[in-house]
Amino acid sequence: MPRLSYLKALNRALADELAADERVFVLGEDVRVAASNLTAGLVRRFGPDRVIDTPLSEQGFTGFATGAALAGMRPVLEFQIPALLFLSFEQIVNHAHKFSLMTGGQCRVPVTYVLTGAGSRTGWAGQHSDNPYSLVAHVGIKTAVPATPADAYGLLVSAIRDDDPVVVFAPAGALGVREDVDFATLAPIPLGSGRVHRAGTDITVVAIGHLVHDALAVADELADEASVEVFDPRTVYPFDWDGLTASVRKTGRLVVVDDSNRFAGLGAEIVATVAEQVPLAAPPARVSRPDGAVLPFSLELDRAVQPTREQLAAAINQTLKKD
Repeated sequence: MPRLSYLKALNRALADELAADERVFVLGEDVRVAASNLTAGLVRRFGPDRVIDTPLSEQGFTGFATGAALAGMRPVLEFQIPALLFLSFEQIVNHAHKFSLMTGGQCRVPVTYVLTGAGSRTGWAGQHSDNPYSLVAHVGIKTAVPATPADAYGLLVSAIRDDDPVVVFAPAGALGVREDVDFATLAPIPLGSGRVHRAGTDITVVAIGHLVHDALAVADELADEASVEVFDPRTVYPFDWDGLTASVRKTGRLVVVDDSNRFAGLGAEIVATVAEQVPLAAPPARVSRPDGAVLPFSLELDRAVQPTREQLAAAINQTLKKD
């Protein structure tokens, strides 16, 4: 069975959708030379009219994509530095996201935004290390954060085919992940469908994006002490609340590991919603970046403000001790 890398899975999804639908095209800064490897080989196969280099203006090419989508195209934008999404937030939230709602569905804006290398990337400092999926989900935009190559493929295909704007976060910590995959089984994955990576009975750990792999490692380490279920929402908006509540009803305990800032982060929303819906045997716990975190340039300090396996293991142990 061939091994598929996370980046190659995204690249394969783009190629398959470009081949299947002539309305699909890719644009962004340096996408023809594939600076991030997301778009490697696409310009040779599909030509410069469908793989388009843009000027260094996120506001400009994001607005252009909205217009193209309104005209019937299906653009895919790459943001090679995820924090640059902030420059285009007005175009995405106030225009692309709202047009179909404000026109009663008379128009659609099928744009996909791919954020390659979201989060920390070996000391890229404060303006290049954000992972703002909580912010995008908060305003109601469909938001995917795949953890594995197969999920990256399936969620990106679904995003491109969706009639609404979708933001796909490709975490830096997951880009190097590889897995054995039968290419014939690669398929779209519905937005809003979570996944249990590891079944357990004592406690549910919700892990987002690359942190799924940390959660699985911690679950293995604690296997002699606790049966840990690892739940991956895959999309953070819409969120698979039915899947998560079913897991927590079984285990009675909850820990969330979330690579967003603690205050008003996604972990807070997950904890609050589950507490409203499910009786818990112990107070839930969160492992996240600190309040208002801005990652420093120093790699040691960068790592110090990110959620760690040690913090997750401690949160699990502490939650299991509380009755």
